[in-house]
Amino acid sequence: MKSLFSSVFFIYLACAGLCAHAQDPQAIRTLAASCAACHGPAGNSLGGTATLAALNQAYFIQRMQGFKDGSVSATVMHHHAKGLTTEEIADLAAYFAQQPRQTPPALPKQSFLGRQ
Repeated sequence: MKSLFSSVFFIYLACAGLCAHAQDPQAIRTLAASCAACHGPAGNSLGGTATLAALNQAYFIQRMQGFKDGSVSATVMHHHAKGLTTEEIADLAAYFAQQPRQTPPALPKQSFLGRQ
């Protein structure tokens, strides 16, 4: 009986730790930072990929679940989504929904001939 209680208590502590981690703002910012390589800082894409900042949470979750289960085709997103839990996806959706959308700065005009 004591062993059973110890096992249940250990599982409870492990689950409580995971839940606390999922709600930790710093943990979510760290997780979201991995998205910045393609989607820009705070989800503001510089072009070529979707902007995640100010994105509707339900839409974000729907797309990520689609990447995860394969119903939405993608080049690399299915690999990223499969590594996330449902809670992490929901936390990321909330994080990106709160980020202000910013228009990327215009690139300076350049010529193939160099300076003119």
